[in-house]
Amino acid sequence: MGTVKHHSSPMHQWPRTTTLGIAALALVAIFFLFTPRATYPSLDTQQQQQQDVGRQQQQTPPIPPPQQESEQKQPHSSSHSLQDVDTSRVTNGSLGFSKIFVVGLPERSDKRDAMTLTSALTGFHIDFVDGVRGETIPDKAVPFGVTDRKKFMETNLGSWRGHMNAIRRIIEEDLESALIMEDDMDWDVRLKSQLEQAATGAREIANASKGSTPRSPYGDDWDILWLGHCGEVFPETLEENRNRPASELRRMKHKYTINNDPTVPPPNVVTGFQDFQASPHTRWVHVTGAPICTFAYALSQRGARKVLYALSVDGLKGTFDNELAGICRRAVAAAADGNQEASNKGGDGGGEDRGLDAKCITVTPPLFFHHKAKGPMSGDSDIQTVSNNGVREKGFTENIMWSARNNLQNMILGREMESQF
Repeated sequence: MGTVKHHSSPMHQWPRTTTLGIAALALVAIFFLFTPRATYPSLDTQQQQQQDVGRQQQQTPPIPPPQQESEQKQPHSSSHSLQDVDTSRVTNGSLGFSKIFVVGLPERSDKRDAMTLTSALTGFHIDFVDGVRGETIPDKAVPFGVTDRKKFMETNLGSWRGHMNAIRRIIEEDLESALIMEDDMDWDVRLKSQLEQAATGAREIANASKGSTPRSPYGDDWDILWLGHCGEVFPETLEENRNRPASELRRMKHKYTINNDPTVPPPNVVTGFQDFQASPHTRWVHVTGAPICTFAYALSQRGARKVLYALSVDGLKGTFDNELAGICRRAVAAAADGNQEASNKGGDGGGEDRGLDAKCITVTPPLFFHHKAKGPMSGDSDIQTVSNNGVREKGFTENIMWSARNNLQNMILGREMESQF
């Protein structure tokens, strides 16, 4: 029999485009069929992963607690939350200021090495300002009011001049603000988180508008921001303010309270003049009372001009730290009086001594403190003579939980931080 040839009718032929489409669908089906499922998570899995990430982000504390205090509540303020204001700028390389100056004698290379390394590991840059030896200051340059430089002590004179040089740079370089610290400072490795809280508090104390974004994350209406000191009191406890009426005390008693702050040491080891009867691990941002020691302080451009005038051009009566505190002490007392139009007593006129109406804010307990380094104790100070000839085996810093100086090796090697207390 002959072969029968079947001729398909034109009406049974698939269009070319349809054939290609079917082939493409078949390839896609084969691809998904033989591809491991783990590579392509389901929508439910993706949503679950997003929820898990969200939970982790919500649980990440702004200031991680020390290992031994992991059960503590996270810090919170009695006022506005951190999200209410733009404070994240304090985490930049200058901690929210225009520059950071460190004052110290150039020959103390040991201190400069330590400060350079510590600041780098905690994420900010410093500029050194050479300290001055008092005996190098000619009599003609000694400020008015210092009548006996020997009694005043050359070391105090040199310390004053070193700080004046740093303050003058703020004006010369037209900086909006600068943080000035001494060359033996230490701070907590969580400094930037601490400063976010401090910035929020400073803006509240200065009555910054909630709806505005100031040029400085700390606000634009302050002169001196005292971040490091060796003792401070609340202004309403000072003798000249105790018997004032409540209406005059209202502003000076205003405080921004940070509760459950794990970076605050236990009450039994916190040092300073303040009577810490509040709950443990409490820190305050408040109107300056009478701090001692100029460990670390910030000046705005306006503040730098006031201080350079008051403590150099107009004269000097005492040591730099006491005189700087005196400006703030007189200013807060005058502000409480309400005589905002009263003139300031100065070299060119009379009137009430109002401390140039300086607006000063303090953080207590302080965020910066003098570090006592391991090694010969005679090297602790370049201002006071240290008679102790002993050797310290391990460095120590008061008021600092996770000492940056004592955790240098841990930061370099990526190890867990160690607490001092």
